[in-house]
Amino acid sequence: MSKLRLTLACGSYDLLMPLIEGSIVPAGIDLNVLTMASPERHGRMLRHEEFDVCELSLVGYLVAWDQGRGFTAIPVFPHRRFRHAYMVKRTDCGIERPADLNGKRVGLDTLQNSAGLWMRGILQDHYGVDLKSIEWWCQEEEDVPFEPAPWMKVRRVAKGKDIDRMLVEGDLEAALYPETLPSIRNRSPRVAPLFPNSKEAEIDYYKTSGIFPIMHTVVIRNEILEKHPWAAVNMVQAFQRAKEICYERMKDPRNFALVWVKDLMREQQAIFGPDPWPYTLQQNRKALEAVVRYEFEQGMIKRKPEIEELFFPASLQEIQHYL
Repeated sequence: MSKLRLTLACGSYDLLMPLIEGSIVPAGIDLNVLTMASPERHGRMLRHEEFDVCELSLVGYLVAWDQGRGFTAIPVFPHRRFRHAYMVKRTDCGIERPADLNGKRVGLDTLQNSAGLWMRGILQDHYGVDLKSIEWWCQEEEDVPFEPAPWMKVRRVAKGKDIDRMLVEGDLEAALYPETLPSIRNRSPRVAPLFPNSKEAEIDYYKTSGIFPIMHTVVIRNEILEKHPWAAVNMVQAFQRAKEICYERMKDPRNFALVWVKDLMREQQAIFGPDPWPYTLQQNRKALEAVVRYEFEQGMIKRKPEIEELFFPASLQEIQHYL
């Protein structure tokens, strides 16, 4: 019997490497894996639905789901990241603490970007920032068009300009960008991190909220799910197996070009436990409820769904652990 042929688009992460290299093969599936950077992958899936299975921006997925697009998520979350370190301020505009952002101009990539969505919510919930008072300057077009909430003051960066230049030249007071801005990389004296000790702030946020922000989930085209519902379960199992092999590999310090890798691993386990990247709905419910609330409040989705609605039902069964 021939296998189901599917194309998976994803990042080249250590958590996914056994799938990418083919040492883990989903049962009954012949998987063609394409690795590519997030902006290209997300844009191609959200605009054209090019891939059968795709690692996708969680925020972009919720906007697409709300508009009835043709793919559904499985509870796999291969990319998470704290974003306090990506919040940048201009050094000469009187911003000393997060609440000083009130009434300022803040640059973004897009509203739909997961990094920006999470940090706007975190700034609001944990640091006394009034999102309604801020002008949000967006550099790129949204992958899925939507109408922001009426209270959001959204502006468009003029052609020929970019967020980093505007920040350095004084047209913005702060920026929240998904990658490290050139001015920060070049150590410009005109800019500085909003959180001087971002790691400490991120650990404190995690201990207070219990949330390790989810950047990406995995989606499968509905046409495939309708014809082959078993494929969702087998893909979740394959992602789980790949992750567990990655964890086994991480036990050997020879696999890393890091001097104090064992110390880092002990610190991580003390804070997060043995599995910082869980692939079950229950372990991610708090984070998923937060991101749904943020998107609803900011006008990205018209309805607040129950978390279970966002995922293909068959994929929600308990995951078997292999190692």
